[in-house]
Parts: sequence; structure tokens; C-alpha cells
Amino acid sequence: MTPPTLSAVNDAPRALQDREALFTLLERWVARGWLRALDRAFAAFLASEVPDAPTPLLLAAALASHQLGRGHVCLDLSLTLAEPDLALSLPPEGDSLDEPPPLPSDLLGDLTLADWQQALIHPLLVGGGPGNTPLVLDGTRLYLRRYWHHERSIQRHVGDRLGVEAAPATADIAQALGALFPDTETLDWQRTACALAARSPFAVITGGPGTGKTTTVVKLLALLQTLALSRGKRSLRIRLAAPTGKAAARLNESIAGQVSSLQLDGLATLWERCSPRDNDVEALRQAIPTDVTTLHRLLGSRPDTRHFRHNARYPLPLDVLVVDEASMVDVEMMAALLDALPPRARLVLLGDKDQLASVEAGSVLGDLCARAEGGHYTPSTAGWLGDATGQALPPEVIDPDGTPLDQAIAMLRVSHRFHADSGIGRLAGAVNREGQASSRDATGKEKRREIQQVLDAGYADLAHMKLDSDGDSRLERLVVSGQPEGFPNGGEGRMLRGQPLTPPVGYHHYLETMRERRPMAEPEGDVSREALDDWARAVLIAHGQFQLLCALRRGPWGVEGLNERIRAALEKEGWIDTGDGRRLWYPGRPVLVTSNDYGLGLMNGDIGITLALPQPAASTDGAARGPTLRVAFPAGDGSEQIKWVLPSRLQAVETVYAMTVHKSQGSEFTHTALLLPDAPNPILTRELVYTGITRARHWLTLVETGRGQLLDAVERRVMRVSGLGSW
Repeated sequence: MTPPTLSAVNDAPRALQDREALFTLLERWVARGWLRALDRAFAAFLASEVPDAPTPLLLAAALASHQLGRGHVCLDLSLTLAEPDLALSLPPEGDSLDEPPPLPSDLLGDLTLADWQQALIHPLLVGGGPGNTPLVLDGTRLYLRRYWHHERSIQRHVGDRLGVEAAPATADIAQALGALFPDTETLDWQRTACALAARSPFAVITGGPGTGKTTTVVKLLALLQTLALSRGKRSLRIRLAAPTGKAAARLNESIAGQVSSLQLDGLATLWERCSPRDNDVEALRQAIPTDVTTLHRLLGSRPDTRHFRHNARYPLPLDVLVVDEASMVDVEMMAALLDALPPRARLVLLGDKDQLASVEAGSVLGDLCARAEGGHYTPSTAGWLGDATGQALPPEVIDPDGTPLDQAIAMLRVSHRFHADSGIGRLAGAVNREGQASSRDATGKEKRREIQQVLDAGYADLAHMKLDSDGDSRLERLVVSGQPEGFPNGGEGRMLRGQPLTPPVGYHHYLETMRERRPMAEPEGDVSREALDDWARAVLIAHGQFQLLCALRRGPWGVEGLNERIRAALEKEGWIDTGDGRRLWYPGRPVLVTSNDYGLGLMNGDIGITLALPQPAASTDGAARGPTLRVAFPAGDGSEQIKWVLPSRLQAVETVYAMTVHKSQGSEFTHTALLLPDAPNPILTRELVYTGITRARHWLTLVETGRGQLLDAVERRVMRVSGLGSW
């Protein structure tokens, strides 16, 4: 029998009644890249196992599976019927809409929500709660059972912790906060966040770059340890973790500096009455950990399985767990983490709720912090905070109807990195402005106007470049030199903590450092390890002075096209020698680790630089030697140690002249260039633009191509569908 074709839109509704027609359409979607082969295979498996499965149910199963690959935890039937085409990846990068197959809107135009829900009533395939069906229907949300279980597990664990107050005597907290925080005339949100987190076994501290999340949590740990010691107990077992190796290394470095400089003398009186420690401030300092691990290592990854060594039956041996960069934690990892926590352990999540969510399904931090902006603290919570901090909350954040979750969320609202005269900070704030609905909406127009005003204001730390064409040579000048002339006064005259700030640079800076700082080999060929490490450290620091970020992977404005373009530009300028691209490994090649390698101690997101080791000009027989290449990586443990790795041992790396914004999460660069493509794309969202902007520490060059997509992108939000969002 010849399978039916669906070449005309008028044939599309037949796929809801004819199983063969449906799978023909699904196959065409797969061929186009709109649907994954995995999603079609899942629907086909259900059809083979249950021959009487209704066709609308099989379609819903394929779409529910597809949502996981797009970051959604489930398929919302109501939202899908309202905007059917958003259920597919339309269009993928580089695709056109020439001669498209029928769209979901052609298929679902006459289907009602009631009819679709009725078609999903099948006891072998769809359940309404606990059970063993592969799918779960919860109201209008259709889940794969595993993800329904993850969501319910998160809700249960967080809910259990919200029902318990863990705060000791308010007077002790007030005394400790007074010792840790200086008195201020204005409300100190860090102090408030510290008090809130001490009050509950579950707490979230959110805030943008430079708002002091790490400072706050270090003082929180000092407070918790002090309170434990003041009651004559043993010191708390505290662990620090982050989703990626790169984020763990950054937190390690940051928290080590914070702990070493923390003023603890004022806390001594709190444990005087227990005195075998005899007011030993250094004992308290030593009780605040600085070692940070990845979540996978913390939980104990097991090869060839999704399960971890630590779980509810074998919980983690700790009293307090702090997780940084929590916006990157997906729903499956969060469920596993909560499952492995001892019932009496505290959990503190740190992160920026407005950053991009995890690559995997879910936006747990964003869902938890959905109401953080408004505070919604009950009068009871506000009164307790007033007693504990000596500060009154503003009336606008007090809400008699605040939920238990609201009382555990603290939002830091003052940036200490981006001041009032910072274009980076102003642009990030304008991009993040709430309330827009569309470009026709008054708030949307106001937002566009504010962004344009920031770009036109001539801020000293912000440059705006519009490329005229794919071949515009200004892009090459930017990545090679940093194009400081694009900034006011050529980047000269800015001060940082009383010292002149170096003007922005490009990739020539680290390549020049690689050449100039390269140690000389002795005649016998020896170079000390210390000299090699010093050289590699200088090159890695110099490399962090500039990074080009982009939104896409494919196409001329994606990672693949830009990496080759930049390589050619650097070679043309004489900074690298790749044999016109024939050599994969060459001195100066920067590489990004794309998957964890526990054998080498390298984590996904780690960046290394390929270096040619110094050696004598000739061997003992007079023959010239070829370069001996090694890739230098930071140790990733907060120390200044260097890992030297043979290129042949690196199996999962890619060149990283250009990096996606997703991969840049958890990193900062002195000068960041954010490049937006020349055509609309679903991946271009407010969260992506905000995340890219806030990777810049001191300088930002915003690069637009074609007619520019910035103003459209900032009105498109990542709307991840989940049940946590309606909690």
C-alpha cells in the first residue's frame, strides 16, 4: 500500500483521523528538522504497543516528547491550540520556509481542547497521577511520566522545607548580622537576604551581576557556623556546588577571596559562653569551606546511568548545601539533588533569575523566583525581619497574601559592579524591563525607546557596531584589535578603584602575551615547571580579556562560521599559523571542553590555550625540531595551578574564538563582543541578550548585522512550560 501524502494544506486534518497520514506528516517534520527523530519514534512505539491508541493521542505524545528538547517540561494543550506552530522548532537555524509541509496550525485548527482531552483518556497510555502509564495528564498539561515525577518531587521536597522554621533566637541573629554588616541609612538587601536564608531550611538568593550574591552567602555561612558554635554544637558540614566545572572554579576563586577577607572579630562574643574554643576567630574562618565541586561529582555520577550514588536511601553527608548558578540547573538534576538531601539539611540556591535557563528541560530557578521582584512578604515576615536586621521593609514588598515560598526568596537589588554611569548596567536594565507584550504595546515602545537612548548616549563602557554586510571587515578589526576607537576617547581615561583601566583589547592581546612571555629554553632543553606555569597563567589571563559571543551555532553568524572567519583573520595578520586551516592543532588555538572528562579533571565549559613548549633550536645532531604542543588549562580549583594536556588526549573540544551565549554562562570577560544575527530566530530572546550583555565586566561591544534584531529579540521571552511556574 502506498502511504498517503500530505502535499496540500487541505489534506492536513486527515492526519488526525488516519494513523498512516499522521506518521507521514511526522516524518516530513523530522526531515525538515522541525521535529526530532526521537519524538516520532516515541509516538511510533506507543502505536505499536497499543494498536487502538487514538491518533490525536499519538500526535500529543510526539509533541510532548519534542517539548523536552526545547526546554519545556510538558506540553500544554491549551497553549498549543492557541498557538499551534510554537509546538515545533520552527524554523531551525539556517532553514527556509520554501515548500513547507503542513504546519500544526493546519492540523489542529478545528480541534477543541475538550475533544483533545477526551482523546487522551486511555488507561494504558495516559494516567492522571501515580501509576505506570508512559504519559500523565495534569489539567491541560501532558507530561512524560518521568518529568511529571521530577516536578512533583521538587514541589514535595521544597514544600516540606517551607513548612519548617529553622531560625534560632532572633536576638542572636540580630547580633551576628550587626557584626557582619555595617549599619547603613538605606535598606541593605544583602543583610535582609542573609536573615531570610537563616530563617528557613530552604532559601533562594537571586540578583543580577554584581549585586553581591557570593558576599551574602559567605556572611550567611559565617552566621550559621557562629550560631551552631554558640550553642556548643559541632561545626556544620557545609558543601558548595555549581552545575558546571567552570562555574565551580569561578565560585571557588570568588568565595576563597571573600572568606580570607571576612571580618569575624565581632562574632566572637556569641560563643564566649561555650568557651573551649576561646574565641578562636580563625577556627570559625576554617569552618567556612572554600572548595567547590560540580553537582555531578557531589551526587556521585555512575557510568552509563542517569542515577547517582547519593539518593534518598544514601543521602549526602552534609548539613548545609549552597548551589551557585542555579539558573543552569534543570528539573531532573534539581529533583535528584533534593532527593539526596538529608531531611534536616539546609539548601541555599544562588543565581540570576533573569539569565538563560538550563539547556535541558525546565527553568526551576525562574519558576521559583517568578514573584521575587514584588517581594510579597507577609506582615509577620516583615516584622521578624525588622527585629532581626534593624531595617524596615518598604511597603511595596509587603503582601498579606504572600505565599510560604515568597517568604524564602530574597532578591538583591543594588549592583556594585554597574554604577549609574555604566552603559552596560543601563543596557542590561533596559533589556530586562518587565511588562512588554508586543511592539505595539505602549510598554514595548517605551522599552525600545529606552534601549535606543542607552545605545546613543555615548557611555564610556559601551560601543554599538552595525555591520553593513557579511563581508564587513570591521568584524575582523574588532576581534583582532578590540577596536578601542569604537568607544568614547578610544577607551582611555576610565578609572577602576583609583587606577587607570586598560582600554579594550581583542584576541591579539593574548597572542602577543603568548609570544612575549614565552620562556627561553636552556641549551640542554630544560625549562622549569614554574616558568612554564607562569607563562601559561599569563596567556590564560590575557585570553579572558576578550570574548566574542553569538546566539547560533550554524550559519555565517554562528559559532561554526565565525570561528573559521576569525582564524583566517588572525592568520592573515600573522598572529597564528595554521597552514591555511590545514592544521587542527597550532600554537594559540583556544579550545572549549564540551563534555566532562573526569580522567583529565576537565569539565564541560573549561577553556584552554594550545602552547608550543620552549626547546633548543636544534637537537644534538643539528636537526631542527618541530614544536611540542600542550594545551594549558587552569586547574579549576581556585588555585593558580596549571594543567598541561596532550592535544591527542582531548576528545571533546572545539575551537572557541566564538562562543555561544549559552556556553558563556558562569563566565565573565573584561571585553565582551555580543553579535546578533541578521534574521529572526526563536533562540533570540530577552534572556539571551541579557545574559550576553552581563558577561561583560568592563567593556561591551554590541554588534548587529543586517537590519538588526536587538529590539525584536528583547520582546521575545523564554516561556518554558511547566507546572512549577503555576505553583
